[in-house]
Parts: sequence; structure tokens; C-alpha cells
Amino acid sequence: MAVFAIGDIHGGLKALIQVLNKIEVKDNDTLIFVGDYVDGWSESAQVIQFLIALSKKINCIFIKGNHDIWCEAWLKCGEVNQTWYMHGGKETLESYEGFSSDLKKDHLEFFESMPLYYLDNENRLFLHAGFTSIHGVNQEVNKATLYFDRTLWEMVLALDKSIENDSVLYPKRLKHYNEIYIGHTPSTNFNCHVPMHAANVWNIDTGAAFLGKLSGINIDTKRVFQSDALPVLYPNEKGRNK
Repeated sequence: MAVFAIGDIHGGLKALIQVLNKIEVKDNDTLIFVGDYVDGWSESAQVIQFLIALSKKINCIFIKGNHDIWCEAWLKCGEVNQTWYMHGGKETLESYEGFSSDLKKDHLEFFESMPLYYLDNENRLFLHAGFTSIHGVNQEVNKATLYFDRTLWEMVLALDKSIENDSVLYPKRLKHYNEIYIGHTPSTNFNCHVPMHAANVWNIDTGAAFLGKLSGINIDTKRVFQSDALPVLYPNEKGRNK
């Protein structure tokens, strides 16, 4: 049995299928998705439909991201958050054209069932963005932090690599977990096109919403699987490159 973590998809169904084909997922494998399934490319609704079907065949864990929060609100009450609309929501709304009310209800239930984080039996934490509490993710007061925070990633990038994890100088929030897997902040922001590793944090968002690729990683072997760059897969679209 293998466990794979999958980065932010942002409506790129073609990229998702490429990554899963490269992984060659088996029936007893586990797939952990770190959120942001929608907004960007033209197949957001189709991504959700695909993931619902996939979860009936393979053990999947779907973490909720900030874009998923916005899409969920729209599916629930028709609310179109203007920030969402300008950051991929427009394309997501268009992708739902032709979807029946029953299918939209299924998608809403799918979003509502998503946890904000997942902790496995080996004390590995998976969440969309980050957390700030020195007492651990379950003590985070503002739950929005879990899908919006970037300070966790900024902190580990700036951390002195000579500081050992048993040092009093080592950040307390990191000590609670063996490893932490996040998305939300594209590695392409740092001119890196593969998942990045700093301290015990792995950032697996490799910019699929923009000019980058979708990435999956075997969390035991650290082998990385990537799609083509999203603009190659969707040559007639801009994604979120506006």
C-alpha cells in the first residue's frame, strides 16, 4: 500500500488524469488531496465529478482549500464572492453550465464533507495552507487560517537550517508533527517547478493554477509525479494568468 499526496488542481482535469496515470494507483493505495480543486482552468465541475467517482474506487482524503470554500458557498446559497469571481470563480461558474440541480447538490455534499486537515497514523499532517498555533493545528482559533495562512511556509523557508528539531530555537508548532504537507503557495513563486521541502514541511503546490504543473508525491519514497504544464494541456485558455 502506498500513500500519495496531490497538490492544488484548480480545474485542470487533464493534468489530474496525467498524474494519476503516472502514479498507476492501485486499489489499496491512498490518495490525499490538499485542496483547491476548482478555479482556474475550464474543468472545475468536471474535476469534482471525477473525484467523487474516484473516491468510490480508491481510498481518498479530500482536504478543503480556500477556493473550495468559495465554491461551496455558491453551491449552497448562490453567493458569488467577488474575490472568488476574479480569481477563477468565473471559469468555475461556466464549467457548471449544463449540470443538473441534483448533480450540484451532490457536489455541495462533497465539499461539505471535506475536513480542514488530516493527521495520519504516522503523525503526518495534511492541510491546505498552514497554521499559527504553537499548540498544534487542533488548537487553531481562526479556522480560516488553515486554508489561508502563508506564514508557516514563509517561516520554514527562513529557518536557519543548522537549528535541530530538539533545540529550544526550533519553532514549537513544527514539533508536533513528523511531517507536514501543504499546498496554497505555488512553488513557482520561488522559481521552483517541483515540490519544495523545508524543515519538516513539504509544499506540493507547483503552480497548476498558473504556468506550472500539477504534482503528486509518494510520501514514503518522496518520488514526484508531474503533469505537463497546464497551459500546454489547455492551450486556448489563460487559467488564472490574467
